[in-house]
Amino acid sequence: MYVFKKLLIVFVAAVVLLAAGSGLWSWQGLQTLQQPVSLEEPVLFNVPPGTGFSQVARRLETEGFVSDALWLRLYGRLNPEQTRIKAGDYEFLPGMTPLAMVEVMVEGKVKLWSVQFIEGWTFRDLRAALARTERINKVTTDWSDDQVMSALGAEGQHPEGWFFPDTYLFSSADTDLDVLKRAYSRMVSLLEEEWQNRSEGLPYDTPYEALIMASIVERETGVPWERQEVAGVFVRRLQKGMRLQTDPTVIYGMGDQYQGRIRRSDLRAYTPYNTYRIDGLPPTPIALSGRDSIHAALHPEEGDTYYFVARGDGSHKFSRTLAEHQQAVREYQLNRRQDYRSSPAAGTLNENSREE
Repeated sequence: MYVFKKLLIVFVAAVVLLAAGSGLWSWQGLQTLQQPVSLEEPVLFNVPPGTGFSQVARRLETEGFVSDALWLRLYGRLNPEQTRIKAGDYEFLPGMTPLAMVEVMVEGKVKLWSVQFIEGWTFRDLRAALARTERINKVTTDWSDDQVMSALGAEGQHPEGWFFPDTYLFSSADTDLDVLKRAYSRMVSLLEEEWQNRSEGLPYDTPYEALIMASIVERETGVPWERQEVAGVFVRRLQKGMRLQTDPTVIYGMGDQYQGRIRRSDLRAYTPYNTYRIDGLPPTPIALSGRDSIHAALHPEEGDTYYFVARGDGSHKFSRTLAEHQQAVREYQLNRRQDYRSSPAAGTLNENSREE
């Protein structure tokens, strides 16, 4: 009996020691999940749809983010709420621990990229930018403009001007159509908001006419504080029955024939967009309009000016009469300064010249 008790004590002690050793071993293993992974630069990690936690653990081991997938599986058993991994592309940064990597995948903090639509761009420019954008799933590349608008629920609508210029974030799961939907929806909402708060007595029957005017203002000046004054000139011209006579509409109507200069013959040629030949507004917007230009079109500055001409530094000289305007043309256009530019900063889309 004495020998049996002694053996039992030895057995129990061995079990306790084994358990203690196993617990220490497990604790040490779990501790490795809180040690920063050795990364010299950010790394993308893709989790396909339907991927389970164990599969992710094995990949993290295979790709060297953890020393043994066993510790991640054990961690998952102890913390089942931390095993609900979401699909997507994730960016692992230097200094992150394996547990931090798991956390971003559970929270679905996928890597986001961006595409920018610039004020003054045409719809053609916008589609070219989307076509160049990497990481986005392209579904509209071979679509016509009509097909794009139909997919947006705007069948029959001309696409020009209907997309709000801004920077749009997207994940690898997004499509170019998703981005277009967001840009279109933002423009529709903004235009409606501005239309509801418009000034009184404007020569527009619809929000769309205001959008057309906003696009002209956008292309006429890159100087923020001039937008409402430019809009005021055009509004007064419409109210008085004068033609707008604005070069950006001529350029838009010329299409691919425009090679950087407007000739007198171009001003005489008839296109639906040549506001030297047509009365009123052109049939569609000519570019993407930013919020400030839309606001300016619907809140034009009051005054008595009907003309303006580029000074050559990005700003414009505004005149009340044709005689004053002709004097300004002689001063700023016929004797151009050496550093002449029609926009306030290099690279903007308002730069154009006319061949007299």
